[in-house]
Amino acid sequence: MTVLKDVGLSPEHLDRYPHEFSGGQRQRIGVARALITGPEFIVFDEPTSALDVSVQAQILNLIKELQKKYQYAYLFISHDLAVVRHISTRIAVMYLGSIVETAPGKRFFEAPCHPYTRALIAAVPRPDPLQRKTLAVLSGDVPSPLHLPEGCRFYPRCKEVKAICRKVPPPHVEVTPDHWVNCHLYG
Repeated sequence: MTVLKDVGLSPEHLDRYPHEFSGGQRQRIGVARALITGPEFIVFDEPTSALDVSVQAQILNLIKELQKKYQYAYLFISHDLAVVRHISTRIAVMYLGSIVETAPGKRFFEAPCHPYTRALIAAVPRPDPLQRKTLAVLSGDVPSPLHLPEGCRFYPRCKEVKAICRKVPPPHVEVTPDHWVNCHLYG
C-alpha cells in the first residue's frame, strides 16, 4: 500500500477496472508496478507522450521525487526535448540505432556538437513570439535501417558532410570532459 500512496493513488483504486482510470492514473499504476519489485534500474519509454502538459508535469515530478526516495537509476526515452531537459541529468542522442552524442544535461543544450543534435535542438518551437525563428528541417530521407549507409549513418542528411563520412565510421571523441560525440568533425 505504501507504493500505491507514493504514486498518488489510494486503496480504493485497487477494485477498479483499467478502463476506469485516466491516462495519468495509468502512468502512476505503471510506475507503482515497477517500484513494487524493488528495482535498482527502471526504463521509462515515452511515459508522458499521450498526456496533456499539466499531467506530464505531474508524472515527471513524480518520477524525480520517487527516484530520490527509492534510489533507483533510470533510463528515460523520449522525443520531447523539453521533457528530456526537465528530467535528465545526462543525455544521449541516437540516430538509426547508434548513439551520436552524450553529455551532461546542461552542457548538452548549451553546446551541442553533432550535426543531428544541433538539428534536433533547432527544430524545437519557441513559445515566445519575440524569440521565434525558422525551424530547422533536415534534408533528405532517413536511410533504411535494413540498408544502413557505409561510414557515418547520418551523412546522407548532414549539411557538414566530408568525404571521409561516406566511407569511415566516425570516431568516438571526448570534446570536453564527459561530453562525447561520434563525428568526423571532431576526430
